[in-house]
Amino acid sequence: MLCTEGHNNTDNAQFCSSCGIDTFQPGTNNGLLTTHIGYNGFAIASMVLGIICVYWIGSILAIIFGFVARKQIKTTRQRGQGMATAGIVLGIIWLAILVVVLIVAAAHN
Repeated sequence: MLCTEGHNNTDNAQFCSSCGIDTFQPGTNNGLLTTHIGYNGFAIASMVLGIICVYWIGSILAIIFGFVARKQIKTTRQRGQGMATAGIVLGIIWLAILVVVLIVAAAHN
């Protein structure tokens, strides 16, 4: 759960382990914030790179950023899980297309 400053804490924390604040936002679960903080930047980047695929390096970055985003989303409770997954899937599809193109090119030589 998050304190009023946005630091991640355990569910049963009495005070923030990062900033030491002992008062959490009232009216929430155990006084801790349970809302989302917005979209994860890595998830957005993963999806965009998965869509545009710049010279196939974008597909590799889409996969990497997607997995980084999914890990961060689990701990920060941000939004963007679907975008991260879409970036990973699109990155894998672009890499598969690259492999097929290389195989076809090698077969014609």
